[in-house]
Amino acid sequence: MNRLGVLAVLVTAVLWGTTGTAAAQTTAGPLAVGAAAMGLGGLGQAALSGGWRDRGLLRPHLGLVLVGALCVAGYPLAFYSAMHLAGVAVGTVVSIGSAPLAAAALERWRDGRRLTRRWVAGAGLGIGGVLLLGLGHGDGRASVPGILLGLVAGATYAGYSWAAARLMAAGVPSRAAMGAVFGAGGVLLLPVIAVTAPELIAARHGIAVAAYLALVPMCGGYLLFGWGLARVPVSTALALTLLEPAVAALLAVLVVGERLGPVGWVGVAAVGLSLVVLTLPSRVRRTLTR
Repeated sequence: MNRLGVLAVLVTAVLWGTTGTAAAQTTAGPLAVGAAAMGLGGLGQAALSGGWRDRGLLRPHLGLVLVGALCVAGYPLAFYSAMHLAGVAVGTVVSIGSAPLAAAALERWRDGRRLTRRWVAGAGLGIGGVLLLGLGHGDGRASVPGILLGLVAGATYAGYSWAAARLMAAGVPSRAAMGAVFGAGGVLLLPVIAVTAPELIAARHGIAVAAYLALVPMCGGYLLFGWGLARVPVSTALALTLLEPAVAALLAVLVVGERLGPVGWVGVAAVGLSLVVLTLPSRVRRTLTR
């Protein structure tokens, strides 16, 4: 496994883990925050990618770009609404914890990729960990609508990651692939941004929070994620991003004031162990399992 690709995905997961805590610092609604963060961040990625130079490579794959863009547009609306309804920790846990399963199913269905024993063990530990995180979350805010929206967020997250990875596999450079998918998604989010802009401007810290989310975890984070996606399989990349719920839960406890019980802390440890399984060099892993 490409170590630099793994490191890029892990750093991205840490950046993404700050989004819920950042969003909790403003009184703006989840649709306003999510649309501004992902929409403006996506347009920023498109501007930085220089994708116009690769338009000839992108043109045969416009259907794939559209699928990815629709998922990009749907993801922040579902994700930030899930956190708003179910709490930062639970909303993140459900959204990110369900994504590796969706990605694995998509890769198996569309690409015929078989799951390795390492992925099954690592993802199983990670998904179990995020479930424990959800069970150990003690503020009582979890709701059925919030959990359902989290599942939608996980599916769309897997969808745009898969679409971008397919573009890269077809020979499109990672920055151009991410710029096209997220730029088109940003365009689709412009109507939502226009409708919710007055709410964001009037909200406490609304502009500052939107600017941070758009520039750091969204624009910068997704450029880094795209670089990692070009080097590791989608299912593995999304399993590695199970670090995000652990980071989000820790920040929710330390900054937002949410509570995490003993079961939740066991979940954090399980997520950490899953990352060890997924990233341990194959030669060392074989030695340890003899």
